[in-house]
Amino acid sequence: MAKGSIDIDSQCREILAQVRAGQFKPVYLLMGEEPYYVDMVCGAIIDNCLDESERDFNQTICYGADVNADAVITAARRYPMFAERQLVVVKEAQMMKSLEELSVYCSKPLESTVLVIAMHGASADKRKALYKTVSKIGVVVDSPKLRDYEMPRWIDRFFSGKGMKINPDAAALLAESAGTDLAKISIETEKMLKNLPEGTTTVTVSDIEQNVGISREFSIFELTKELSAKNTAKALRIASYIGSSAKFAMPMAVSALYTHFYRILKYAALLSTEPRPSNEQKSRVLSGVNPYFYSEYDTAVRNYPLRKCMSIISLLKDYDFKGKGGNTGEATPAELMVELTAKILYM
Repeated sequence: MAKGSIDIDSQCREILAQVRAGQFKPVYLLMGEEPYYVDMVCGAIIDNCLDESERDFNQTICYGADVNADAVITAARRYPMFAERQLVVVKEAQMMKSLEELSVYCSKPLESTVLVIAMHGASADKRKALYKTVSKIGVVVDSPKLRDYEMPRWIDRFFSGKGMKINPDAAALLAESAGTDLAKISIETEKMLKNLPEGTTTVTVSDIEQNVGISREFSIFELTKELSAKNTAKALRIASYIGSSAKFAMPMAVSALYTHFYRILKYAALLSTEPRPSNEQKSRVLSGVNPYFYSEYDTAVRNYPLRKCMSIISLLKDYDFKGKGGNTGEATPAELMVELTAKILYM
């Protein structure tokens, strides 16, 4: 997992522990492309800042499109009624035309007010006063969008936080299904955990298939595994299934295959200079790959040496063009997917 991803996860766990213990900062600026952490922290503050009996007079939740900075500042400068503190939350704050003007309040916030500025899929300008001021006196959560290759390790960490383990192939399958949608993974996981037998400590591929409704047999993850081993019949059958799916998109499939073969290419380049690389060296060229799957790449690199990998990557560029509507003739998506898979196998 990228360092930034680890940091944001650890930071948010710490914030959640603080607010559950009744410890609050005067201002929270929650922002970034990934809304999962923004929503999680914002929700935790709302749940823990005030008792139910205190909320009628001391909680203000508004939306950026409906308010301006003056209205938010006026609300934030009020004193709490029959409570230790008051809470002011601005959701969708990126919609505020006068967002930067909140820096005036943030430079001298009331100790009895907790102000939450929550931006959805957007970020404040780090060069300007609002970001700089909140960074000094409050908390900034800057949540970047995770990349595909980071997801299996994020999922592993997510399950660890719940006191459970997830097998690497199950994490890869869940990641492939959900993409980089952290909220979707969280929701599907909560549903699954309710259905697992009491005492379950490790989640398997079978658990994912049965409770999340994902079949590994129809996934790109399974296809890359069979391509690595050059299991021709099974790879072609999976390619046909994938291409026939109603949700199939050729550019997404090509992107996943490109990532896989680019890793094989880098691994082959490493082996050409270091025949017996250490796990640390492998981790640098197989970024985002769980060590559990290193053996698959040992097989793949024998089947697809450097020259073949370079030819396949060139081939994938051609099929990316075809998948976007270029020069496909009357071929169906399933036929294109099978054709591409066959060309890789017989390269």
